[in-house]
Amino acid sequence: MAGGGNFLHRVISYVANELIVNGLANSPAFQRFAVRSSKRMEDLSKMAQQKRQEIANKVEDVSKNFESFKNQ
Repeated sequence: MAGGGNFLHRVISYVANELIVNGLANSPAFQRFAVRSSKRMEDLSKMAQQKRQEIANKVEDVSKNFESFKNQ
């Protein structure tokens, strides 16, 4: 009987998953949410890359200044 319950659970899970996936795929509101979320993540990634580069440049400048100060 346990095997039959497992099969039934898998069938119900599959059907529910298909309904949810199809419902979201055909939902204009969810599609707008997905596009906005994707765009926002791209923007955040670009901002993080720029900040990382700015910090690397500042560290390099500080290192050069420290070296020139140390040699005096």
